[in-house]
Amino acid sequence: MQKTCKRKQLQLDGRSQKTPKSTTEEPYPCHHRPTAEECRAVRDKLLALHGFPPEFLKYRRHRLMKMEPFSNEAQSEPLINSDDGDHKEESVLDGLIKIVLSQNTTELNSQKAFASLKSVFPTWEDVYAAETKSLENAIRCGGLAPRKASCIKNVLSSLHERKGKLCLEYLRDLSVDEIKSELSNFKGVGPKTVACVLMFNLQQDDFPVDTHVFEIARAIGWVPAVADRNKTYLHLNRRIPNELKFDLNCLLYTHGKLCRKCTMKGSSQKKLTSKDCSCPLSVNVVE
Repeated sequence: MQKTCKRKQLQLDGRSQKTPKSTTEEPYPCHHRPTAEECRAVRDKLLALHGFPPEFLKYRRHRLMKMEPFSNEAQSEPLINSDDGDHKEESVLDGLIKIVLSQNTTELNSQKAFASLKSVFPTWEDVYAAETKSLENAIRCGGLAPRKASCIKNVLSSLHERKGKLCLEYLRDLSVDEIKSELSNFKGVGPKTVACVLMFNLQQDDFPVDTHVFEIARAIGWVPAVADRNKTYLHLNRRIPNELKFDLNCLLYTHGKLCRKCTMKGSSQKKLTSKDCSCPLSVNVVE
C-alpha cells in the first residue's frame, strides 16, 4: 500500500502542468498530515506565543457575528478579546483592492497605498474615470504601481461592463465555487487573492497560502517537500477543519513574519527540528 501511495504521489507531482482547479481534488492522497489534532495544537501554541494578530481582529469579529450563536464552529474558536473599536465591515470591492495592493510589499506600504488611493479618488467611480497614470501615482508608495494599477483598472472596467455598477456585494449571495469563478474572471486576480477575499471579506472557510504559510507547511511536514503553492492550497483546505482555518491562517502568517528560521527560504528539503529552532512548531515535525 505504501509503494502504491508513493507511485501515485510521483505521478501526481509529474503532472505539474495540470494544476488541480477544484478544492474537491486531492493532490496528495497518501499524505495524511496535518491531522485535526495537529491543527488545533499549532493554533493553540501560536495563540499563546503571539496572541491573536490585532490587524485581523475586525475580520474575526465579523465572522463570529455571522455564525449561529451556539453552533459547533463558534464553540471551536478560541475565546479572545476582539474589541478593536472598528465595527464597520468594509465592502468586498475595498477588500479586493486592498489585497491587490498588498502583493509583494510590506503591510505598512500597502496600507499607505490604499489610504493614498482613497484620498486622491474618494469613490471607485473616480478611479474608473481616472487616467491610468494618475492611478499609478496615487499607489506608487506600495510598489509595482503599473502592474497593480492595471489590475485595478481591469477589475473596475469588467465590473462596469458586466454589472453596470462598481460593486461586488452580489458575491455574498453566491456559493464558494461561484465566487471563485466570478473573481477568477478578473485579469490579474490570482488564486491567493481569491482565497483572501473569501476568508476575510466573505467569511467563508477558506485557507489562503501565501509565502509564509507555504514555507512553514513544508518545513513542519504538512505537505511533501516537493509541493508547490497551488497544491499546498488544495491539500491544506482538505485537511484543516473549517472551524480552525481562519485563526490558524492568521497565526501562521504572523509567525512566518516573526520567526525567520521557520521559513527556511531556498531549502525545500530541509525539515524543522528542535535543534534548528526553539519555536513551538519544532515539535510538530514527524521524522
